[in-house]
Amino acid sequence: MDNKQLKMFLALADSLHFAQASEACHVSPSTLSRNIQQLEQQLGVVLFDRDNRTVALTREGNLFVQYAKSSLAQWDVFKHSLEGDSEELLGELSIYCSVTASHSFLHQILARYRQQYPKVEIKLRTGDVVQSIPRVTNEQEDMAIAAKPDVLPSNMAFQTIGVSPLVFIAPVDRCEVQAQVDSGQFNWNKLPLIVPEQGIARKRLDKWFRRKNIKPNIYSEVAGNEAIVSMVSLGFGVGLVPKIVLDNSPLKDSIQIMDVSPALEPFEVVICCLKKRLKQPLNESLWKLAKEEIEK
Repeated sequence: MDNKQLKMFLALADSLHFAQASEACHVSPSTLSRNIQQLEQQLGVVLFDRDNRTVALTREGNLFVQYAKSSLAQWDVFKHSLEGDSEELLGELSIYCSVTASHSFLHQILARYRQQYPKVEIKLRTGDVVQSIPRVTNEQEDMAIAAKPDVLPSNMAFQTIGVSPLVFIAPVDRCEVQAQVDSGQFNWNKLPLIVPEQGIARKRLDKWFRRKNIKPNIYSEVAGNEAIVSMVSLGFGVGLVPKIVLDNSPLKDSIQIMDVSPALEPFEVVICCLKKRLKQPLNESLWKLAKEEIEK
């Protein structure tokens, strides 16, 4: 097996979709399938359970994910030891963050990184911020932009890159929810709420309601802050999001921030990485550059 095959395997393990993985690897689906079959023949095990509709990792496939990532990381370290010149870093660095974080926190960092290390290939994946830390912990990504948890995992390193207040938001356009909010006479027990499914914002929201002895009227639980902003703008209810999300939303003119007391604890935005992988040249280079950008 070679590094190209390991990368193909990891692409398929991440997407569990042959067309998406082959596109990411710039090969045809048949080439991808042939390489996966060659890996399975060399190992003597089945790495994926697959039929006409689904692809899933087997137990052996999950074990091989860890081997493949470790092997590629060691290869990057070895190549770097031969290069001598940090400006000639080579390899692939994967980063996970929300769409908002990619615009507001990561863009400037990556712009500088691209200038300084033009031969490093950046793989940027976006999604719900709740998945940021788990994806790094599971070694699906090298690094991530995340909300700093109240309890820090001992195996991870965190570096603060920004802070954003958590704000209650309501629609501006005339509707029943807007009328209640603007009157100032609304009842928290009856006002429909659009809330995060899980994560730090949800935990702080639940704690805030308990303190005020409120039994919230939850209209919808949503994955992703951007989706909360969208539903609130349409008048489905009021929501809670980091202010940075609202500031970067194309719907911000359709939203008003509610005057609520006491304010919730702010959202601390961090870049995170497994401690054991922080000394790898690619991770270390981005970590140091992010720190420089913050300290400006």
